[in-house]
Amino acid sequence: MRDGGSSRAGARLRGFSGVLAGGLVALVLALVGAWVVAVQTGTPGPGLNTLVWHAGAAVAAVLVQRQADRRPGAPGVWAALAVLLITAVLLAVQWLV
Repeated sequence: MRDGGSSRAGARLRGFSGVLAGGLVALVLALVGAWVVAVQTGTPGPGLNTLVWHAGAAVAAVLVQRQADRRPGAPGVWAALAVLLITAVLLAVQWLV
């Protein structure tokens, strides 16, 4: 079934990238909560660098995801792939290195 000229695979990709964008927002909110607790208790927690990276990636992913949702066909697919790339870069730089 086609909706606005987009394929099922493209719609699934945009759905998956939307979940990732929402997950990045949830992750940054969790990190801010952990930072608040760490500051109040005087224990180690996420630093400012970590919060900035995650917040920037979450904002970028949500903005790009909006484009993915609003543009049919190839432009929407490319935007969804950009959300996957943003997520992969954030996780690689902040969690694996």
